[in-house]
Amino acid sequence: MKRYTARLMRQSPIIRCCWPVFPCQPFSLAGVSKKNALGRAHGFECQVQGTLFFDVARILAAKKPPFFVLENVKNLKSHDKGRTFAIIMETLDELGYDVADAGASSPDAKVIDARHFLPQHRERIVLVGIRRDLKKQDFTLRDIRRFYPAQVPSLQSLLESSPDDKYILSPVLWRYLYQYAKKHKAKGNGFGFGLNDPRNPDCCVRTLSARYYKDGSEILIDRGWDSALGEAEFQDADNMARRPRRLSPRECARLMGFDVPGREPFRIPVSDTQAYKQFGNSVVVPVFAAVAQLLLPHIRQLKS
Repeated sequence: MKRYTARLMRQSPIIRCCWPVFPCQPFSLAGVSKKNALGRAHGFECQVQGTLFFDVARILAAKKPPFFVLENVKNLKSHDKGRTFAIIMETLDELGYDVADAGASSPDAKVIDARHFLPQHRERIVLVGIRRDLKKQDFTLRDIRRFYPAQVPSLQSLLESSPDDKYILSPVLWRYLYQYAKKHKAKGNGFGFGLNDPRNPDCCVRTLSARYYKDGSEILIDRGWDSALGEAEFQDADNMARRPRRLSPRECARLMGFDVPGREPFRIPVSDTQAYKQFGNSVVVPVFAAVAQLLLPHIRQLKS
């Protein structure tokens, strides 16, 4: 990464808007929990991923783009009792940037939920930086509401009409997930699968993650499973034939806004496993298209 950063600073042309990314895993709730369980460092202490923000800072310092957009998990704000986020904001301030809605409290305009664009609850913190000499302190992400779609697509509209049967959970996996959720529910924990009824027009699924390839448990599609019968006789043959399925990679692409039904299909040239990882690690396209639309008039002003 350091070699790439050095080359980027030497070779890149004039940059109007920089859209760098640094890994979210060191700061996400799931990532921190996993690293704690394994006794590994997280946040800035993670030498593999956590320090990449400072490579971003070096690029900003060298190129001084008028604008930048940074995205990460919502938990970035609270990681290490807020110290991680404070360091990031202080660094950006020292580099000569104002961050839009920097002092925003609840609801924080910097935290954008994809559910306003697609039926997925996916909160991400978005830092829009504007070089201080441009004097655009009035820019706010609250104006993103102007780009909300008139109607959010339903989950049903994003599903394939005839998905491959390979996405149906095996009886063994479904029994494991069912018993696991039942056990934790009895303990008062929130761990469990997310079963979604596509017939519900207001259905909004959980966050698609890079681990989706493992079992798909966070977003399962209901195929008519009878919960009452499942409690009484889990192995009932007719009910087991209606066990849920996971999303296909194509449906994940739609849930992230890469693929739109009725338009030219988004090309997925990798295996299902890699596709699940890549879509789960990505951003929701219409969210950042809206951020770009907000910035576009200001970028055009620079050219004029």
